[in-house]
Amino acid sequence: MTENLIQASSGTPWSAWQHSAHLARASWMSPEQLCPPGQRLILLAPHPDDEILMAGGLLGEFRGRERDLVLISATDGEGSHPGSQQWTEHRLRRQRPLESRHALAQLDLDLNQLDWRRLNLKDGDLPRNEAFLLNHLNQLLKPGDVVLTTWRGDGHCDHEAVGRAAAQASQARQARLVEVPVWAWHWAQPDDPRLPWPRAHRVQLDEAQVARKRQALAAHVSQLQPDQDKPPVLPATLLDCLLQPFELVFL
Repeated sequence: MTENLIQASSGTPWSAWQHSAHLARASWMSPEQLCPPGQRLILLAPHPDDEILMAGGLLGEFRGRERDLVLISATDGEGSHPGSQQWTEHRLRRQRPLESRHALAQLDLDLNQLDWRRLNLKDGDLPRNEAFLLNHLNQLLKPGDVVLTTWRGDGHCDHEAVGRAAAQASQARQARLVEVPVWAWHWAQPDDPRLPWPRAHRVQLDEAQVARKRQALAAHVSQLQPDQDKPPVLPATLLDCLLQPFELVFL
């Protein structure tokens, strides 16, 4: 279930983004600078696969640091294929969390050490659950935590709802908010004034980190295959943007 902003766009290819002056000005930082050892990373993903799309490279650096990581999966992603006979809501509700588990295993994370919270909220309905999300975060967060989630302006109602809840909770609990654009790569233009470019930074990834992220993304089979006459949920142009040697964040 994506929004008009997403549906109205045919996608912005990486070849166009390469000419973005704003993107070129975004300063570089390492994963360790974003979340130093000893600090907790609270990653709030609206749907299964968003944790990899947002931060698969960063997550790979938490091998051996799993106790510093809390992963919150807001929905089970059952709404990704409306009206599909192959990918019914019932099937997706089981399949997509399994894909997430396989993806995290591709990053060599020890899932037994991981605090992974599945909230089972309704896909496409997170704006109605913002108060619940805010309450959950307010109880979880401690001062100094790094809270990473989808950007408040990302163009998908669920992405924006978790972004708003995370922003409010982070401010209340003195945590550090990190917002990540996902669908904005698809609908935005390379120097789009709607993006908060003054807050943009690039988290640098090496070849091995990008390769692991690519392997993890490949686990999300339901999102990568055509559904009869419909194209995959995740367009190839979007994946190309999200598999560059950095992850764009707004701080």
